[in-house]
Amino acid sequence: MDLMTLAIWGLGIILSVMTLFFIFRIVLTWYPQIDLNRFPFNIIALPTEPLLIPVRKVISPIGGVDISPIIWVGICTLLREILIGQQGLLTMATRIH
Repeated sequence: MDLMTLAIWGLGIILSVMTLFFIFRIVLTWYPQIDLNRFPFNIIALPTEPLLIPVRKVISPIGGVDISPIIWVGICTLLREILIGQQGLLTMATRIH
């Protein structure tokens, strides 16, 4: 396995885990009484909150619903498809060599 393949594999795992974390954040928004600073919820909140804060500044909650995790699910999915999807940029670059 060469370095590029390992990088693609690692990037795929990171994007998949972040997508899963944002999906968990979507579910957690349905339960506002949950304290995100307590275990096990802080495992989800710590890596996602720094990315959600700037989106919340641009797009405020609509009807009391925070849509910033939904936006990040879309961003992570789009990045995954563009970079390492079946015809992604990095995938195609490894096939050229």
